[in-house]
Amino acid sequence: MPELPEVESARAVIERAGLRRTVVDVDDSDTWECRPHRPGEIRDALVGHRLTAAHRRGKSIWCDVDGEGSPTLGLHLGMSGRILVSGPEGAAEGGDYQGTGRRADPRRRKEEWFRFTLWFDDGGALRLLDPRRLGRVRLDPDVEALGPDAAEVGRAEFRERVGRGRLPVKARLLDQGTLAGVGNLLADEVLWQARLDPRRPAGELSVDELDELRRRVRTAVRQAVRRGGVHTLEVVAHRGPSGHCPRCGAEMRRATVGGRTTWFCPREQV
Repeated sequence: MPELPEVESARAVIERAGLRRTVVDVDDSDTWECRPHRPGEIRDALVGHRLTAAHRRGKSIWCDVDGEGSPTLGLHLGMSGRILVSGPEGAAEGGDYQGTGRRADPRRRKEEWFRFTLWFDDGGALRLLDPRRLGRVRLDPDVEALGPDAAEVGRAEFRERVGRGRLPVKARLLDQGTLAGVGNLLADEVLWQARLDPRRPAGELSVDELDELRRRVRTAVRQAVRRGGVHTLEVVAHRGPSGHCPRCGAEMRRATVGGRTTWFCPREQV
C-alpha cells in the first residue's frame, strides 16, 4: 500500500508537471472512486480552471484550484494507485510501486484501470491509475480529520499523541488520526530501527524512547522519499518466514498488531 513516501512522490509529480494548466475536460464517471459525487459534478467544478498548488498530509493529497470559491481537489491513492501526468514535454509519474520495488510495465496497464482523468488544453492529462479501485477522488476533502504529518510533527506533539494509553505502539503509529502517513511497512521499519517491541503499550514508552522513535520516523521517511519508496528501507526485505534481523541475525518473528501482520526481531526489540 502506498505510504507517505510514495504519496509524496505522487504529490511532487503533480507539483512539477500538473499545475497551471487549464482543464478542458474531466472523466469522473467512476461512481465508486469519485463517491459521493455524481458523474459530472467534479467536471463542472474544474473545467476552465487550473490547479495552482499540490499539498499532502500523510497519505492524502489535495490541490488548490484557481478562482474565487473554487473547491479543492482531493486525491487518495488507495492500495495500488499512481498519478501519471502527460504533456508536451513527456510524461511523469509517482505513487505506489505495486509491491515490486519497480514501476509496473506500462504495456500491462489497462485503460479501465484509469479511474479519473483531467485533460488539459495542451493535449496532456493528469490521470489516477488504480487497478484495485481503492483510491478516492473528491472535492473539499476533510484533511483536518487527520493527525499531524509524520514527517513534520514536533517533539512535544509526538510525545503527547503517540505516548499514551494501553494501545500497542505499532497500532498507535498506524492510527491516521494520531499521526498521518505511517503505514504497515514503515511502522515495522521505524520500530526495528528504534529497537522497540511493536506490542508494547504506547503509554509505557519513556520520553527518551519516544524521542528516538520520532527521529527514526523522520529519518526513514527522508530516506524512502530519496530512494524511491518504503520498499527500499533496511528491514522491509527481511519481513517474512525466512527473514533474519539485519543487525543480529536472529530469525524475525511474526505477530498481529492492530489487525496488521507485523515482523520484528525478538532479540533486540524489547
